[in-house]
Amino acid sequence: MAKFSPFQFIQQTRTEVSKVVWPTRRELLVTTAMVFVLAALFAVFFFVVDQIITFGLTSLLDAF
Repeated sequence: MAKFSPFQFIQQTRTEVSKVVWPTRRELLVTTAMVFVLAALFAVFFFVVDQIITFGLTSLLDAF
């Protein structure tokens, strides 16, 4: 089993973090806005589908 060196671990971690490509402020804002817009669209879509299913089941059960 290899020996654990805290100094080497910190050095390797810093090296890996330096390789990360961080998004620009504009990229961050655009992707965040896209997430919120898509979440709102999906919420509306599922609300409409839920209302259609509820209406259909209510109509079907009231018929009997």
